[in-house]
Amino acid sequence: MDGNDVKQAASEASDHPAVEGLARVGYATSGLLHLLIGWIALQVAFGGGGKNADQSGALASLAGNGLGKLLLWVGVIGFLGLALWQVADAIVGHPGDDADAWGGRAKAGGKAVVYLALAWSAFGFARGKSSSNSRSQSIDFTASLLQKPGGRILVVIVGLAVIVVGAYHVYKGAKKKFLQDLESHPGTWATRAGQVGYVAKGVALAIVGILFVAAALHKKAKEASGLDGALKSLRDQPFGTTLLVVMALGFAAFGLYSFARARHAKV
Repeated sequence: MDGNDVKQAASEASDHPAVEGLARVGYATSGLLHLLIGWIALQVAFGGGGKNADQSGALASLAGNGLGKLLLWVGVIGFLGLALWQVADAIVGHPGDDADAWGGRAKAGGKAVVYLALAWSAFGFARGKSSSNSRSQSIDFTASLLQKPGGRILVVIVGLAVIVVGAYHVYKGAKKKFLQDLESHPGTWATRAGQVGYVAKGVALAIVGILFVAAALHKKAKEASGLDGALKSLRDQPFGTTLLVVMALGFAAFGLYSFARARHAKV
C-alpha cells in the first residue's frame, strides 16, 4: 500500500456516513460535558460542589447514575468517531482547505489526540474503574517536565502555547470565525452562544497557560492546576463570584453551541 492508497482510504473513511454520524455524536457529547463544567463552576462560585470544574469532573458527574453511564458509552463511540474523522483530515486535508496546508493537517492531528484522550477517559469512567483527575494529571505532567534539563523553559513554552491557543479561541469567538466550521448557518441563538462560549473558553485557557508559566517561575508544579485551578483561581479575585458565574455561563454557552455544531458541522 503506497501513499495514494492511504489517502484514498482516509478520504473514504472521512466521507463515510457512519463516521460523519459518530462525529456529530461526539460534538453533542462535548456539548453535554461543557454544560456540566459550567454547572460545576456555578456551584463552586457559590461555595458548593466538591467535583473538579473540568472534564474529569463532568465525566465523574455522568458516571454517578445509570443514564449517565449510558451517555458515557455513547460519548466513547462519538469521541472515537471524531478522532477517526480528524485522522482522516490530517491525511487528506479538510474539505475546502488547501490540500497542502500542513498547518491545518497538524491541527487535525492534534485534535485527534485530544479526542482519543477524551474517549479513553470516558471509557474509564463508563467502566467505573477510572480515578482520572485532570488537575492531578496536569500537576504530575508539570512535575515531570520540571525534573528534566531545561525543564522550567519547557514548562514556560507549554504555558505560552496554551495562552496562544486561548487567544485564538477569543479571536475565533469575537470574529465569529467558528461559522467557517459549519456547512450551514446555525441561527442567531447558536451564533451568540458560540461567540460567548469561545471567548469564555479562550479566557479560561489563557489562565491555564498563565498558571503553567507561574509554576515554571516558582518551580512549583502544583500551581499548574489545569482548568479546575484556572476557574477556581477566579473565585479568590475581587468580584470573584461574579467572574466565576460569568465563566460558568460562558462554558454553558459553548455547550449549547456544540449541540448546534453537532447538527451543522462541516464533516
